[in-house]
Amino acid sequence: MEQFHQAIRWRDYRAAARLIVPERQLDFQRARIERHDDRDLTITDYEIEDVKVSEDGQRATVQSRIQWMRLPSASEQTALVVSEFVFRNGVWLLERQLDGPFEGELP
Repeated sequence: MEQFHQAIRWRDYRAAARLIVPERQLDFQRARIERHDDRDLTITDYEIEDVKVSEDGQRATVQSRIQWMRLPSASEQTALVVSEFVFRNGVWLLERQLDGPFEGELP
């Protein structure tokens, strides 16, 4: 999760996409281009608040507080984001995310 947050904070959406399950990577990258996020989205801060790993060690739920601005709005938004990760082939990958700047894109 830390790597994903760092990548989006520095607008490295290719690196962020590599941390998403393969079946959603291309859609995520397309959305970044269509929304001009390389220029219009700024993640101003984030804080990971809670991490829970399933008993079998194959899934994790992460709660983080993310603050961002997306032009043309000059208002900063804050959301408690819930991210669900799955452990595949020795790597944690983002499978689903609720709320935040990518709401609706990782259902």
